[in-house]
Amino acid sequence: MSLADKVLAVNNDLPIRTDEPVHSGKVRSVYWLTKEDSARLIADRNYPVAADAPLAIMVISDRISAFECIWQGKGGMRGVPGKGAALNAISNHWFKLFREQGLADSHILEIPHPFVWIVQKARPVMIEAIARQYITGSMWRAYAKGERDFCGIAISDGLQRDQKLPELLITPSTKGILSGILGVPEQDDVNITRKDIVDNFEAFQFRSVEDVDVYEKLLSEGFDLISDSLAALDQVFVDTKFEFGYVTDMDGNEKLIYMDEVGTPDSSRIWDGPNYREGKVVENSKEGFRQALLKHFPEPDILLDKTRMEERTALAADNELPLDIIMSTSETYTQIAETITGEKIILSDNPKAEIIEILRSEFDLIEG
Repeated sequence: MSLADKVLAVNNDLPIRTDEPVHSGKVRSVYWLTKEDSARLIADRNYPVAADAPLAIMVISDRISAFECIWQGKGGMRGVPGKGAALNAISNHWFKLFREQGLADSHILEIPHPFVWIVQKARPVMIEAIARQYITGSMWRAYAKGERDFCGIAISDGLQRDQKLPELLITPSTKGILSGILGVPEQDDVNITRKDIVDNFEAFQFRSVEDVDVYEKLLSEGFDLISDSLAALDQVFVDTKFEFGYVTDMDGNEKLIYMDEVGTPDSSRIWDGPNYREGKVVENSKEGFRQALLKHFPEPDILLDKTRMEERTALAADNELPLDIIMSTSETYTQIAETITGEKIILSDNPKAEIIEILRSEFDLIEG
């Protein structure tokens, strides 16, 4: 069996019993279970949720996205070996720490396989909650051009690239296209201010204006916990994206939780500590893959200019990346996962067959 055969690239074709279309994102696919299967699992597995809560099977893949495109490698490599298992392992680690430290729950109820989460349905808050501890990336590019206002926060002059900021900055953007909000363009991923959120909390799907404070508290606490844990491993937590949503507990009460993934190389920048102290940035996150793409293609502006999306999509579809880029990225993901969790990332010989067998034998969720 070749290494490419161990990559789970297509994850929206599993025979999981569902009455709804499979939702397939850039990396994960979501299978909403039938009402009967949801109720049965809640009762049989003693999940701490309302008896009629909708449940889903969330299956990660080894696909890699960057600059809003999915990329592939030579030799039939349609993903990055070990990436999916590494992402889930890291998120599972942080979610467990969050619960142990009394921060908040996540939407995950059970983890039957390294590629699989059983989750309860959450009502998402329509915010990409971004926190920054260092000035780099798009923020640095804007700062270098003279911008000093970021999401309504004034930044002082005199900062240097990759410098630690005086305090943790929360720089949110919209999740999806929102309409009818004064001063906020109807576009995905638009920077917004805290005032935008407070003045329009219902449009962002907050239950109350007080929950804006709760989201910021959970964001800051989650960031600090991950940052302190990584610092103990001599890694620098640079910036990250959190997502939040509401779920209903066993007593019928809505509560704000962490959802999607947290503290992973996909959602965060993580730098190697010893190199950073020597003035060098060594990425232990997807940013290294993005930089490799910018160096690989002769016209990197295609990847940075959103008005050239059609060209960018064609670039991703028509080009197979050299295997050294794919394998270097694989090493980045698996090594940082093993550093964080203290456990080896094992590549499944046939992850799809394993998932189907577990969901059939232990959960009775496979059709036929």
